[in-house]
Amino acid sequence: MSATDPDGGRDAESQWIEKSGPNRRCEDTVSLERFFDRAAGRSRSLVVVNRTAPEPLQRLLDRLFAEQSITVEERVSDQYDEDTVLLVEDEEVVATSPLEALENAILLVNSDLFRTGARGLQETTVPAVMEGLTDHLFTLRGYPESNKEKLLLILVSRRIEQLAYSYGVGTLRSSFQRLSRLEKEQGTREAYDTVAGTDVDVHIYGQPDWVPSPEFGVTIHGGYKEDFRRSWFVLYNPPAVKRDRYDSAVLVAVEQDPGVWRAFWTYRREVVEDVGAYIRRTL
Repeated sequence: MSATDPDGGRDAESQWIEKSGPNRRCEDTVSLERFFDRAAGRSRSLVVVNRTAPEPLQRLLDRLFAEQSITVEERVSDQYDEDTVLLVEDEEVVATSPLEALENAILLVNSDLFRTGARGLQETTVPAVMEGLTDHLFTLRGYPESNKEKLLLILVSRRIEQLAYSYGVGTLRSSFQRLSRLEKEQGTREAYDTVAGTDVDVHIYGQPDWVPSPEFGVTIHGGYKEDFRRSWFVLYNPPAVKRDRYDSAVLVAVEQDPGVWRAFWTYRREVVEDVGAYIRRTL
């Protein structure tokens, strides 16, 4: 594969790039953590207005954010329809979603829908109040400690992959800790096959415990340093000539303890570009 423009279109063939081996010196810390201080400390809450849905749904939403600095409240208001969820930021409503949208996206689903491909890339929807939780630093637990918290990261990952697919150009960079996830998780593999079928330049990162076939049209970066082993990122950047019209996005997550992730996501272009420059330089 010939060299690519870091923010341009994709080449015709896939390439294997390995920057660190198991016997090479690894960094002691995950350097992607340096970007956590780019997450803003806004005061946010989710407010369920005029709820008629069953109480168990409210409890699911309460538990989803119980360990976060985002409060969940209930109110009655004649300004909104029944079962509406508000995202309130610094006392201002910045997004609204039907409670049913949260049921279908996260409260009544599990990650198997995405792993198996039962819910495909183009079928995934992220409620506005969930997508609007940008630039907020989360600590999220996976199974068995929580059935729902990590699903936030999966939803945001799919949203960024969807963004890349919808534009059909630019660069998508994603890490999987272990590349074999693309072999074992049919839904994940199908999502990346779908994006790779466009003119998006797709790069995947992880420990090289699996080698895909040449037909898988992505650039693969394998390594063993901590950034490969503990990071989860999904980054989309459009070509430079389209940045005035196309969105950029990045999710950055680092595993703190087994199954416990610290993470944030953002659409701020300067952060996306800084994270992208770091990834290109070091991984």
